[in-house]
Amino acid sequence: MDTLTQTFMQALQSAEQTRDPAPLVALFSEQATLRNLTTQTWEGVNGAAAFWEAYLNTFASIRSEFSHHADDGRTGVMEWEAKGQLAGGHDLTYRGVSVIEHDGQKVSAFRTYYDSAAFVRPETV
Repeated sequence: MDTLTQTFMQALQSAEQTRDPAPLVALFSEQATLRNLTTQTWEGVNGAAAFWEAYLNTFASIRSEFSHHADDGRTGVMEWEAKGQLAGGHDLTYRGVSVIEHDGQKVSAFRTYYDSAAFVRPETV
C-alpha cells in the first residue's frame, strides 16, 4: 500500500503532465497551509488550488523526478529535481526538498525549499 507521500508524488507528476492540479489539490485538507520560499502562505483547499495553478503556470513544461522519499505516517519528505521550460521559453533544471505533514489521508501542511537561483537568468555582456 502506498503512503500518502507516494500518492502525493504520483499526483504531482500527473498534474505536471496533464496541467490539471485537481487530483493533487484533492489531497489537501480544509485547514492545510502551503509555503514556498516566498513570504506568502496559502490556506485551505482553495489556497492549494491557487498554489498549484500558479506553480503550473510558471512553466511551459515541467517534470519532477524524485531521488529519495520517506514517510513516518505523519510527515513525508521528498528530494527531487525538476526539469522543464519556463513560460517565457527558457530551459530550467532545479533541485529541492518538499515536506508534507498529514494524517495518512489528507495533507495539513506543505513546505518546499528549492534552488531559487535557477530561476534567475544571468545578464549577457
